[in-house]
Amino acid sequence: MARDQIDMTPLQSRDELVAWFEAGIKQPSEFRIGTEHEKTPFTLEGRQPVPYEGARGIGALLEGMQLLLGWEPIMENGNIIGLYDVTGGGAISLEPGGQFELSGAPVETVHQTQSELMAHLAQVREIATPLGIGFLGLGMTPSWARSQIPVMPKGRYQIMTNYMPKVGQYGIDMMYRTCTVQTNLDFSSEADMVKKLRVSLALQPVATALFANSPFTEGKPNGFLSFRSEIWRDTDNARSGMLPWVFEDGMGFERWVDYALDVPMYFVKRGDTYIDVAGSSFRAFFEGRNNSLPGERPTLSDWANHLSTIFPEVRLKRYLEMRGADGVPWGRLPALPAFWVGLLYDNISLDAAWDLVSHWTAQERQALRDDVPRFGFKARIKDRYLFEIAKECLKLSHAGLRRRNRVDHSGRDESRHLEPLERILEAGRTPAEEMLDKFNGAWGGSVEPVYQEYAF
Repeated sequence: MARDQIDMTPLQSRDELVAWFEAGIKQPSEFRIGTEHEKTPFTLEGRQPVPYEGARGIGALLEGMQLLLGWEPIMENGNIIGLYDVTGGGAISLEPGGQFELSGAPVETVHQTQSELMAHLAQVREIATPLGIGFLGLGMTPSWARSQIPVMPKGRYQIMTNYMPKVGQYGIDMMYRTCTVQTNLDFSSEADMVKKLRVSLALQPVATALFANSPFTEGKPNGFLSFRSEIWRDTDNARSGMLPWVFEDGMGFERWVDYALDVPMYFVKRGDTYIDVAGSSFRAFFEGRNNSLPGERPTLSDWANHLSTIFPEVRLKRYLEMRGADGVPWGRLPALPAFWVGLLYDNISLDAAWDLVSHWTAQERQALRDDVPRFGFKARIKDRYLFEIAKECLKLSHAGLRRRNRVDHSGRDESRHLEPLERILEAGRTPAEEMLDKFNGAWGGSVEPVYQEYAF
C-alpha cells in the first residue's frame, strides 16, 4: 500500500474528484511501468513469523534498510513503518502481518523493472540475513495459523482488523496471510483508460491462473490453486470484485467517482491520528454528514486515501492497477509487468485482446472469476478452457512486446521476460499444481521445503 497522501485542501465539488483522476492522463511517450510485490518474512531458524519489535524484528530490518539506502523513513507514532526514495519514487512499506512490500519506481521498460528488483533483493538480503530473516515468494503463508501472525503498528490496520469480520469471512486472512504482485500502468485519455480497464478486468483470471501459487493453508492443501484469489471473493464485496458496470455505456472517470463515493470508508487521517469511520460512505462525508467529523468536509488527501482502500480486481487511481496475481518467487516477478505491458501498451494487441473478450457477458466474466481460484486453467468461459485463452493472451503479449522493441544491453526485447509463463503453458499446469505434485511426492506431505525452494 502506498503512503498516505498529504493534501489538506477541502473539496468543494464532485468535479474536483473527477479532475483528480484526469490528472493521471499521459502521452504514450510518457507511459511508465510500476511493479509492487509483497513477500512474507520468516525466521530462518524455526520458520516462524517475524515480530515487529526486537533486535531481529521488522522494525530493525527497516532501520537497517534506511541506513543502507539513505531513503526517508515513514514514521507513525514513533515507529518506522516504511521508507521512501525521494529521488526515484520507490517505496518500501509493511502490510498488516509484516509482509514486506516494494512499490517500485515508475520505469520505462520491463528490463528496468528486473534491474530494480535484483537491486532490491540484494539490499534486503544484506540487512535481513544477519537478522536471521528470510522471505517467501508465495501467495499465502503456507503453514501458520492466523493467531500466530504479529500485527504491524499502523493505525489503519487496527481499524480494518476490527471492521473486516463484519463484511466477509476472509478479510483478516487477506490482511495477515496473503501476498501479491501487481503492475501499475498508464492511460492516454479517458477512452484509453476505459478500454484498458475493460480488457484487463475481463482477463484478470488469466493472470490469476498463470500466477496461482497459494495451495496451502496451515500445512495442508486447501482445495484451491489460488486461495489468495478465493479470499478476495469473500473479503468485502462492497469494495472488491469484477465491476460489471465498467462494461456499460457511459463508463468513464465520473462513473468511477460515483462508485467510489458509495464504497464504505475505513478511516480519516488527521495528523498522525486515524479516526475510525468504518462503514460510512465517502458521499456522506462529502456532504458534511459524517458522524465522527460533523460538519467537516473531506480533503484531497482523504479522497486519495479512500481510493487506496478500494480493492477490485483492477483498480483505477491515476493509473490502472492489475490486482489478480499471487505473490511468486523472484524469478517470475517481472513476468507480470511483461504480460500486461505487452497486452495493454501495444495498440494492435490491445485491440485483439478486446476482440477476444468483448462478447463475454457480465455473468460469464463473473463465473470465470469465481471458478479460477479452484480450477485454474481448467476453468471455462462459454465453450473454452481458460488454458486456451491464456495461450492466446500470451501470444498477443509476446507480439506486443516485440513491436515495442525496447531492447536490453544484449539486444533482447522485453518478450524474454515472458519465458517463465511460456514454460508454465508448455507444462499445462499452474505453479500451484506443480507445488501440490511436490507436496504429494518429493516433499512427503510436508510444506516445510517451500521455505527453501520458494524463498527469495
